[in-house]
Amino acid sequence: MAVFAGAVIQGAVGFGLGLLASPIIAMLEPRVVPGAVHIVNATLPLFTLAREWRRVDWRGFGFAVLGRLPGSVAGGFVVVYVSTRALGVLVGVMVLVAVALTARSVAVPRNGGTLTAAGFLSGVTGTATGIGGPPVALVYQTAKGPQIRATLALFFVLGALQSLALLAVLGRLPARALVTGAALVPFVVLGFAVSGPLRRYLDGGRVRRAVLSVAALSAVAVLARSLAA
Repeated sequence: MAVFAGAVIQGAVGFGLGLLASPIIAMLEPRVVPGAVHIVNATLPLFTLAREWRRVDWRGFGFAVLGRLPGSVAGGFVVVYVSTRALGVLVGVMVLVAVALTARSVAVPRNGGTLTAAGFLSGVTGTATGIGGPPVALVYQTAKGPQIRATLALFFVLGALQSLALLAVLGRLPARALVTGAALVPFVVLGFAVSGPLRRYLDGGRVRRAVLSVAALSAVAVLARSLAA
């Protein structure tokens, strides 16, 4: 149910699958996190790209990936050597502060520097926790819905595959995580299939509010999971 609901949200907003799926999977079967989450994170964006690939912001995507590469490496070392609880608290607070500031019309400039920084932070948190969408989404919050969804989708596909490869190299990708992730893919497909009405509703001038809301919920979820660990 968490993966289904997350797929509905991400199919409409552009991110949010990890928001619901990662904390609940971590509670039910912590041994498969974050690997299983990365499996579904790599699957759902393919459907978004099949529908809206022409709207990808290639320049912005390039800068975000430039930051994502070293961020994923840093996130891998966090998984092995650093407390993910401390990372979760820090990231959760940072995202909530960013949401509060941007909600009061303090726009985040979308340039090479902000996109690279957001990509780096997304790489760290995505690899370590499975929730990497909010940093990049906040930079794109003033863009049109199709551009947000298409650009984030391409970013998430490559990012999830990179994180999976890195976890495998570090010996933190058990076969159980792969099997669990594969078993959840049908619910990803179903969630995306029913996200159409919500997507059309948000594209009617409501995307920015949805991005801020999902980013805030993501931060709260990360904080709650980290503090309860």
